Amino acid sequence: MAIKDLQARQGNVDIVVDIVDVGEIREFEKFGNKGRVASAIAKDESGDIKLSLWNEQIDQVKAGDKVHITNGYVSEWQGEKQLTTGKMGKLEVVGEGSKENSESKEEASKNTEEKKKEEKLDGEPVTEEEEIE
Repeated sequence: MAIKDLQARQGNVDIVVDIVDVGEIREFEKFGNKGRVASAIAKDESGDIKLSLWNEQIDQVKAGDKVHITNGYVSEWQGEKQLTTGKMGKLEVVGEGSKENSESKEEASKNTEEKKKEEKLDGEPVTEEEEIE
C-alpha cells in the first residue's frame, strides 16, 4: 500500500512509512479517562500523511523511525487525511528510517544556518570581512 492511494474512511490499512517528525504531545480527558495524543508526519516514496499517535505509541516512535501499521484506519479532519491505528490496529517500529530522510533534514538545517549567516538584519549579504569581525 502507498500513501497516495489512501482514501478517507478506509480501513484495514497495511503500510510501512518513515516518520519525518513527531509534533507536540497534547493531553486530554474524555469520558473520565485521561490520554495523550501527538501528530506525526509519515511519508513513503509516494507522499506524506499526518499520523495520529495515541498514548504509549508516542513513546515508541521518534523522527527517523520506520513503522509498520497493520489494520490502520484513514480518517479526515478539515479536509486533511489522517492515518491512525484506531482501536483495532497495530503500530510496530521496524527499524531506523531511511538514511535519506535524516540526511535531508540535516541538510535543510544546514541550509537555514548558512542563509542566516549570509544575511544581515537589513537583508544585505554578509561580506567575508564582516563575518570575521
